[in-house]
Amino acid sequence: MTRKTVKIDVLARVEGEGALKVVLRDGKVESAEFNIFEPPRFFEAFLRGRHFAETPDIVARICGICPIAYQMSAVHALENLLGVKVEGPLRDLRRLIYCGEWIESHVLHIYMLHAPDFLGYDGGVQMARDHGDAVKRGLQLKKVGNEILQLLGGREIHPVNVRVGGFHRAPRKRELAPLAEKLKWAREAALETARWVATFDFPERERDYTFVALRHSDEYPFNEGRIVSNMGLDISPSEYDSHFEETHVAHSTALHSHLRNGGGVYLTGPMARYNLAFEQLSALAKETAREIGLGESCRNPYRSIMVRAVETIYACDEALRVIENYEQPDRPFVPVEPRAGVGHAATEAPRGMLYHRYQIDDAGTITDAQIVPPTSQNQACLEEDLIDFIGGFSDLPHKELQYRCEQTVRNYDPCISCATHFLKLEIDRG
Repeated sequence: MTRKTVKIDVLARVEGEGALKVVLRDGKVESAEFNIFEPPRFFEAFLRGRHFAETPDIVARICGICPIAYQMSAVHALENLLGVKVEGPLRDLRRLIYCGEWIESHVLHIYMLHAPDFLGYDGGVQMARDHGDAVKRGLQLKKVGNEILQLLGGREIHPVNVRVGGFHRAPRKRELAPLAEKLKWAREAALETARWVATFDFPERERDYTFVALRHSDEYPFNEGRIVSNMGLDISPSEYDSHFEETHVAHSTALHSHLRNGGGVYLTGPMARYNLAFEQLSALAKETAREIGLGESCRNPYRSIMVRAVETIYACDEALRVIENYEQPDRPFVPVEPRAGVGHAATEAPRGMLYHRYQIDDAGTITDAQIVPPTSQNQACLEEDLIDFIGGFSDLPHKELQYRCEQTVRNYDPCISCATHFLKLEIDRG
């Protein structure tokens, strides 16, 4: 009987602080633990007692990579509570700012965090010595996404222009014109990116995932839609708590999500969106996906880097569509008035579905909040990938086996700090 343990005390090229421990016995994985030890950040507790109008600026601080996802989920949940519907140019601007976040986040992951795994480098800096043109393309492409956040959000990191009901300020049409020219270049760069990552050597590993994502009848999901799965789930965000639950595990300060009633673990994120909403992609994104060999379905998580590249093409296309059709609204926001109630919303962060629920009183004060990030939803699924896949690499030398374990984690582009926003504490003062 042979026993191997792969232990990685600090994972590299992921956002936040985490570790990994995989135990193999006779070539099979006996256990796999994605150990998140970063301290919880208690954002839901910070929100209680604050006025609902403060929410977008507070939740933006949860993540420096995907602040828009937190802002959009928050404003949609509060508007659901307040009976407000944001439509027309303001709704399109929300899709545009989400495009910026998808571009900058996906490109950061593709070029700096994940591509080194496939090309045999410890990181993006080392990779740049031999692939300088590719890295320069990635950095310039990411910059275009950041410029969208700068214009619409007021700044690239933790934007300040988003508010319940819309924006504090809406851009003039002429302000968007320079972005359009940059996005045309970005779309070509995203095409080159998709073709580049398609040349990587991918392990042949697939699983029969339960995919969960938003679905909208008319568009690829960003801000709105029903929560659906490939196993028949089809619910509104207000029904989320009836179908999903979060539990603690001893090795993580972040919660693990499961489907209730024995539904088990599930996968959210680019691969889930792609499998559930392929037909809603732009024509160019679909054509490119077929060209690079993805087809209409992907169940190999190591190929998720290709899916992110396809989604980047879509984000460029969608951003150009919004800019071309944009007319400045008369007012940058829809007026809102406080009333007591509970509101729910889910949007699609770059890493997957993000759920928010808020309860406020008549004065507009938040009395309760719940935020479920995509990384906490994916943790249990990630561990199942390790259990299913890593045994197939058990004959590799230890260093290469460790590399495969880390690569499997990075398939998910985990945002660990987001996942540790909350920890339920039970105090026994016996």
